[in-house]
Amino acid sequence: MELLKLLVVFAVVIVMVAKTGKMSTAVIVGSLVCWVLYGIPLSTGAITVINTVTAVNTLKMILVMYSITFLQRMMEKKNAITTARDGLSGLFNSRWVNCAAAPIFIGLLPSPNAAFIAGDMVEASASDYLSKEEMAVTTSYFRHISEAFLPTYQNIILALALTGYTASQFVVGMLPMVAVLIILGILFFLRGKVPNKVEGGVKSENKAEDAKKVAGLWPILAAIVLIVGFNMQTVTAALIVIAVYFVVGRFKFSDIKPFFLSAFESKIVFNTLAVYTFKEFLTLSGAIKLLPDFFAKFPIPTFLIYVLIFLFGTLVAGSLTMTASVLPIAMATVPNAGMPLVCLLMMTSYIAMQVSPTHICLSIIAEHFDVSLGDMVKKTLPLLLTFMPIAIAYYLLLTSLGFGM
Repeated sequence: MELLKLLVVFAVVIVMVAKTGKMSTAVIVGSLVCWVLYGIPLSTGAITVINTVTAVNTLKMILVMYSITFLQRMMEKKNAITTARDGLSGLFNSRWVNCAAAPIFIGLLPSPNAAFIAGDMVEASASDYLSKEEMAVTTSYFRHISEAFLPTYQNIILALALTGYTASQFVVGMLPMVAVLIILGILFFLRGKVPNKVEGGVKSENKAEDAKKVAGLWPILAAIVLIVGFNMQTVTAALIVIAVYFVVGRFKFSDIKPFFLSAFESKIVFNTLAVYTFKEFLTLSGAIKLLPDFFAKFPIPTFLIYVLIFLFGTLVAGSLTMTASVLPIAMATVPNAGMPLVCLLMMTSYIAMQVSPTHICLSIIAEHFDVSLGDMVKKTLPLLLTFMPIAIAYYLLLTSLGFGM
């Protein structure tokens, strides 16, 4: 009965996301349903809400997102992304670089608006070879590869906060699969369709200048190096880079003054508070402790059950909801889960988001290319079906080598 109640809670969240399209609303309702179904005393629930929204970890998450957004605003002020795109085009004179590498670089910046820049790059390089639907899928796929593993994205930051692993441990574990994602993207979307070299293209007259343009991405790259290479806290790395960028970029205080307010995105803050509260109510329900014995009865491996939950749950409820509500359960349920399971579930979450209607960037890109979301999903599904067995095989390899201990 307790697990049936948990199923009802998840069903409510999924239905609410489908109806409202708002993750925060869905998990708030899910928290209320959990509160009522499990008979949690009113005072206990109220204290849980207060403690959660004022907890150090919760506030730290909000500060992390604020600092990353602030750095993003500074880079937008200097047109760093657009300039880097032009530099890549001049350096390599390659359609594949423009269609794949450029969107990946652009994706280093966690902003939905970056999809427009990536889309323009792909369209300028491949409009003679790809249909609008194919250009839309190519843009979306490569632009989001960074989102699969970089600790500058909210979902990854949350996953690391929930599991206690460092950014460097996670990134190193994910790098082989990132390579797989890039190779599959080239095979499915570019090879045999788009010629690599730009025949008759205008060659760059100043490679050094082009390299300098690409180097304009150094703030976000520097933050990643500090986080991954030196195990530095994300917020600390971002603040250091912001301070250095302010000096090196010759900003005036009047230039960045508007960012102190605009970097505080209320939607992100509200989502974070709602998701953390939902996680605490799930823990408070006590149902999580019953899951190991329950899943032990299934005829398939427990880790595979969570893969399916993450895959289909992300399609409907979004990656952040699944990470907050299911990842802690998976880590407590799967024997010797460890980093391999974190990587597998984050890979599952990433690939599912490429066909999820809750992914705002898909809607933005579909509108940009004037295509339907359904057409984009159809063209992405074959890659998803190819990637998931590879991801599972990688997980099994890591666990067989003892990395899950």
